[in-house]
Order: sequence, then structure tokens, then C-alpha cells
Amino acid sequence: MAEPERRRRRPPVSCTLCRRRKLRCSRETPCSNCVKSRSGNCVYENFITHTQPRLDFGLGAGTKGSSDSSAAIAPSAPNYPNHSSQTSPKASSSTTGSTPASSSSQEVESLRSRIKQLEEQLSKTNLTSSRSPAPTPASNIEAINSRISGTFYIHHEDNLTGQREAIARSVTHKTRVFGQSHWITGFLLPYVRDESSRISVLMQKSKALARAIKDRRSPPWPCAPTTELPSKAVADELVDRYFRTVEPIWRILHIPTFRRDYEAYWMSASNELNTSFLVQLKLVLAIGATTYDELFSMKGVAMKWVYEAQTWVFEPGFKHRLNLQYLQTNILLLIAREFVDVGPDLAWISAGSLLRTAIYMGLHKDPKRLPMMSGFAAEMRRRLWNTILELSTQLSLTSGGPPFVSLDGFDTEPPGNFDDEQITAEYPVPKPEGEFTQTSIAIALRKTFAARLAIAKFLNDHGSRGTYAETLRLDTELRTAYKSVLRILHGYKSSAGARPSEFEVDMVSLLMNRYILSLHNPYFSPAMQQAAYAFSRKVIVETSLKIWRAMYESSAATPLLVSQSTPSTERSELPRLATCASGFFRIVTLQASVVIAMELMAQLQEEETLGPGLVRQDLLVIMEEAKSWSWKTIEAGETSIKGYFLASLLAADVEGRRKGFTKDELALYLLKVIEEAEEKCIPKLEGMLAQYQTESTIEELLQLPLDMETDPLGDWDFSMSGALFDFGNPEPVNWVFDETSLQEAFLL
Repeated sequence: MAEPERRRRRPPVSCTLCRRRKLRCSRETPCSNCVKSRSGNCVYENFITHTQPRLDFGLGAGTKGSSDSSAAIAPSAPNYPNHSSQTSPKASSSTTGSTPASSSSQEVESLRSRIKQLEEQLSKTNLTSSRSPAPTPASNIEAINSRISGTFYIHHEDNLTGQREAIARSVTHKTRVFGQSHWITGFLLPYVRDESSRISVLMQKSKALARAIKDRRSPPWPCAPTTELPSKAVADELVDRYFRTVEPIWRILHIPTFRRDYEAYWMSASNELNTSFLVQLKLVLAIGATTYDELFSMKGVAMKWVYEAQTWVFEPGFKHRLNLQYLQTNILLLIAREFVDVGPDLAWISAGSLLRTAIYMGLHKDPKRLPMMSGFAAEMRRRLWNTILELSTQLSLTSGGPPFVSLDGFDTEPPGNFDDEQITAEYPVPKPEGEFTQTSIAIALRKTFAARLAIAKFLNDHGSRGTYAETLRLDTELRTAYKSVLRILHGYKSSAGARPSEFEVDMVSLLMNRYILSLHNPYFSPAMQQAAYAFSRKVIVETSLKIWRAMYESSAATPLLVSQSTPSTERSELPRLATCASGFFRIVTLQASVVIAMELMAQLQEEETLGPGLVRQDLLVIMEEAKSWSWKTIEAGETSIKGYFLASLLAADVEGRRKGFTKDELALYLLKVIEEAEEKCIPKLEGMLAQYQTESTIEELLQLPLDMETDPLGDWDFSMSGALFDFGNPEPVNWVFDETSLQEAFLL
């Protein structure tokens, strides 16, 4: 007797693509396999809804934290117990005799019932449990391993937000999480892999030298404040440089009061004054020292001044110091740490403490809503609160951390349009908006604060899941606000009275361009493959070009961008900050150069398929300028060679592609350039170290075993290039976009 035809009693729960390829389906819409294959057709043939995430209550195997390994709800009873609907043997035997159609219908209804029960359990769990939620398919984590830099985890946002391609939301490395505005998120990372060359040997030696230099150069801790200061001529120059660069942008000090106390110190025969002012003075000198000369010759003493201020601020029993002068000192210390390279990558943490201190003192409330105070005190409180808002948002953008500021968290009004001499009057009257004062630049920046804060929150807030449409909306809002500021600045420059300096105008432009660059940066790599993001690609390249031209002093570009009547000292202050200062100025310059290099590589690839004429000549010039700038940072005291390493590597890659090198020829050429760059830097580092110790100590350091174990990242923080270096793979050089897998080489 022929056997009856077998029919599938269990309805299919996988999508058609996974069933055809015999792959494990995550049962989402779209599923993880369809997302990876970029298939637009993720179709299910049954009637079960596949939009719910996987619910795991410890009944199945563990996952790896990625949606790729997430298992969908299993239809078998053991995995999802349902005590209220267990079937008896009698019911089971009756079911066996039922028709296939009715059996399938019953199983579908059973699955729906179980899904509903699990949804109810999940709802109760969310209401009663205070534990951290389990990873969901909306967060895909990609791990990148390297021998020297350790493991980087790239958190991709799933396509549930409507993006055409998964976007990197953050990067985790060791104990730090970098948000979307951090420059390393969404960038091209180089992997140098060649154990047979001298690259790894030289790299280890440079790291050892850099660590030794930092150890010898750093002052002892704690470092109590002393009365030692440079000569009055030098001090006058440093104070003037501070007031030309920092004070117009971030209003902190009352200039007449500070200058009066400053002159009183030099007039005093015993040079005795209170410690509070001495600490403030040394921080002002340290900030001014960053633009004193091109080599940052005062870096060692500037670091000592910052250490002294840090020691004084950390003294216990500071409740009696909760006044405006103490707040001014903390703001100056935060800026000095960024400028002088004293833990600039952790300044965002200190900014949070500064913000809470200001709130504790009531600066988030407008003086009109506080007990009666003088006009001077009220205006200084508004200025300091405005500066704290600016620094908190800027450091949020630089570090990739949330800003922890909201527009509904304060009601303090913007500073008034006063010159400093005015606010000492009993009832000061602000000048008209069209008249330039010592506070006009800070007021102009405040007009764009809401738009910039929205961008920082959009990029770095934990719950932010913005779309590309939201990115374009924020771009429009910032540009609209910036245009109104530009009209005001142009009005100042055309007036007959006081005018903003070229440095002040360039700083406003730099800050605005930094936000625009960070806003579009996550879409730069996807724009190479997706035409939908072409606008972001254009914005990023043009913005990076503007930033580079402002931060690098090029003799060819100067006549076009700067008036010949501008003093030479004023022209050089912003490029000097890019070379000598760390933190924001160093990062934004590096980021601009890397973006331009990536764009050139993409244009060279496009030339191979679309024909010649696509490479922009104005971008090619920047490759050599980036090498020159990176070398200047080392001459100015930078101990990490990775900036020069990266600039040399990018320039060589572009040059090799232009010359038509094959893959093997290009790989050998890059290895040669890398080795030459490192060999050039080693003697420079040895010369720095020689300033701090004897020749015998240097010899002992250089004879350290080459196979010694070192910390994976050590003091190679992210104030410079965060490039990863891996010497364990036989592939000589590999360029990998963050949106691709590690197996997909850029050198094809």
C-alpha cells in the first residue's frame, strides 16, 4: 500500500531568501541576512508578524550580542513553556487524527498565543526590573582586533530607523565609549601588517621613547603653587596673547580688574599676593604660551603651571572658595589642560564637574530671579554661565560624550553687549547690538547655541536614533543661525568703530564648521557606496577644506583669505594653536586632513571606472601640507609619532595610486614609506629625551628587549590619530572602512 503524501504540518517562519539559501533566519523585518546582502525583498509566506524582537528569558542558548546570532522564537513547546495550554495524551491522540489543514491552523494559533504571553511577560519585566536590558537586534557590534591597539567594538545602528545602510553609533575601546561625534567613529582605519619588516621594532621603540619623555617632562604630583614667574616682558607677551585668543571667545575674566591686579603684583617689592590670583595668572600664562612661538618652547613650564593649579583646586575644604573667582579658575584650568596637553582627552569629565559646581552656585538661574546683587556680579554670572555652556557642548562634541545640558534646564539670559569698563557702573546700559564690544563674539555664538546643542544631543545622547532626514534638518537650522551671525559680523567690520579681529572671525567659522563636520561625518563612508548620502560627502569635503585652510598657514593661500593689512602675529595665532595646542585644535586639523585623503582615494578609484579628470588638484596639495604640519607638531613637543606616520601613509597611498602601482607594488611602497617615516622620527624623540636625562639612561632605554610586553594603547590617546596597527597578518597593508568587514580590503 502506497504511503500517503507527507505534508508540512509546521508553517514556515523564515523568510523566503533564508529558506532558499538554507540559512538561519532572525525572523525580523528585514532579517539580518537580508540586511547583510542588501536585499530589498525580505518576504514571509506565513501570517506570523515578524516585527517583534527576540525575547530570551534564559531558556535558550546565549547570544553574542549581535543580531546576526539572534534566534527567533522557536515553535516547539520545550523552549517556550505554556502551563495553561498543555495538552493531555487524549487530546494529543485526537490531534493526530485531525486533518493537516486544521492541524496547521491550531499550531499557528498556539504560536500566536505563546507570543502574546511572552509580550506580556516582557511588559511586566520592563515595569518591575531595574536591571540593564539585554542586547536587542537594534544594536549590532563589530569587533576589530589588533596587537598594539587592542580591541575596538563598533556599535552599528540597525536599519529599523529607515537608514539605507547601518550607521556606526559609537565605538568602545577598553574602558571608554566614544559617541558618534568622536572623529574616530565612521573613519577609515589603517591596518599595517608585516612582521618581517622593521616597522614593529621602530614602533615599539618610539612608544618607549614617548613614554619616557612624558614621564620626565611631567612635574611631580602634588605640585604646590610657587611665586616663580617669567620676566615681566615675557609675562606681558603671554597675557596679551591670552586676551587676543581665548578671552574674546570665552568670556571668563573682567579684563580691567585682572590687569589692575597684574600690575599691582609687579609693582610690589616683595611680589606678595593671594594664591587665588597667582593660580589664575599662571593659567593665563600657560594658555598664552601655546602661541608664543612655533616650537612651544615654554611647554615644560606651562605644564608645571597647570599642575600647580590642579593641585590648588584639589585641596580639601574648598567650600569657602565657592565664589566667582574659584569658578573662573576652574574654567581657565579646563582650557589650559586642553591647550597644554595635560589630560585633554578627559577634559569632558571635568566639564561635567564644572557644570554641576555652577548649578550648585545658582548660575543656571538668571540674576533677576535671585536676591538683589550688583550689576557687575549679575553680568559676570551671565558671562561665566554662557562660557560653561559653550565648553560643555564643545567638549561633548570632541569626546563623543553626551552634553548633559538642556535648554529647559536653565533660564539665565545671554550676556549683555557691554565693554568691561561699563559693567562697573551702578546701572550699566548695554550698547546696541550693531555696535561691537568685548562681549560681542560670545553673544554671537550664543545665537547659534540651540542649534549646536541639538546636534551634540543628536549625535551623542544614548537614546538618539536619528534618521538622515533629521541630519539634514539640523544642518539647515545651524546654517540658518550661522548666516544671521555672519551678517552681524560683517556689519561690525563695515562700521567705523571697534571691529572684530581676523582671529575672532576665523574662530567663529571654525566652531561652526566643526559641528557641521561632526553632523555629517557618520555618513561619509556610506556615501562612497550610496548616492543618497552624496550631499553629506560634498559637505564633509568642502568643510574639511575650509578647516584646513584656516588651521594651516600656507603662503599660497594667505593672500586669498587674509587681508594684507592684518598683522602677521594675528595671522599665525590660529595655525600655531593647531600645531602647539592639543585637544580640539589638534583633532579638528587632523580630522580635516584624513577626510581629504579619503576623498582623494575615492576619486582615484572612481577614475579607474569613470575616466580621468575626477581628482581635485587643490586636494592633492594638502597631502604634502599634512605631512609638514604633522612634523611641526613633533617639533613643538608632541611625543606621539602616529600623526606623522598616518600623514606619510596617506600621502604615499595617494601618490602610489596616481602612479598606477599594482597592489603588490603599492604595498611594498607603503611599507618603505612607513619605515622611513619612523626612522625620521626616532632621532627627534631621542633628542627630546636627551633634554631630561643623561646619555647613559638613554642607552639603557634604547636597549630594551624588542619583544617586551607593553600596554596595548598606553599613552597613545585619541588626541591624535587613533589609527590601529596590527603586525600579525601577512597582508602588508590593508585599509578598512568601518562599514565593511575585516576581510574586505581597500587595496583591490
